[in-house]
Amino acid sequence: MVRRTPVIQRLAEHPNLPEVLAILAQLALVRDEELPLLARAWSNNATVAAARSRALDPDAPLVVEVLAAFDALGALFYDDLRGEAPFLTVDSATTTTALKAVRDAIAAAYAQPVLTATEHSALLAPWRSVYPTATVQELDLGPRADHVKALLGALPQLSVRCHDAQGKALYDELVDRSFLTEPERTEARGAAFQAAVITSRRRIWALLRRSGAEGLRRPCPSCRRSEPDAREEQRVMTLCLDAACALLVADALPAASLALLLDPVTSLIPQQRDPSS
Repeated sequence: MVRRTPVIQRLAEHPNLPEVLAILAQLALVRDEELPLLARAWSNNATVAAARSRALDPDAPLVVEVLAAFDALGALFYDDLRGEAPFLTVDSATTTTALKAVRDAIAAAYAQPVLTATEHSALLAPWRSVYPTATVQELDLGPRADHVKALLGALPQLSVRCHDAQGKALYDELVDRSFLTEPERTEARGAAFQAAVITSRRRIWALLRRSGAEGLRRPCPSCRRSEPDAREEQRVMTLCLDAACALLVADALPAASLALLLDPVTSLIPQQRDPSS
């Protein structure tokens, strides 16, 4: 028997919240060797297709958030899906199939209140064959994880610069700094990404850049300010996200490259000048 659709306005109200959070938290932690396992476990028989259709119905709980999670998943696996990067170990066709299993798991977790037990299990089976228990793992943000979090947490201040004098002053300073040592910073960014590949943090790298961009682009709740200068905002965003990603791989990045990416935003988090602070 199909359950009645409960009215769920926010994720915090979701009756299946632990499973939803556990799956979302795992997305950036999926390892290359797990992709073939997910791909082999996925199938698209009539039962699964019907369950998927019900889970993605416009009236399913928080379906807009489900689609946003699908979009974020594509961003995390952008390189894998293109299949052109030299560091890839799994072919793009396998990754494409594996992500179908991941999307089914996301849809199942969100739609659990309106699915039958059979439908929920059918959608979730490939995911559970690789991740049998729903546990939330801490993201590996590197040896300076607290500084990564602090930097990302500071970005919303820039998004309300229209009502925050300190945020406006900081934003203007970052715009000016974004023109300094551009070629060198581009090279350092490449070195940082290679460090993310080596340390198996490249999907966390993608997650940080996506989360940071959302924080900076968050509209001001007071005035919904007019369209900002897109070029300036992109420069500031790149500067800040490069610093966050440099912190992510600080244990595998040459000191000179780390300084190039980090120094322009040390005014954002002054204690970053001294890693032992």
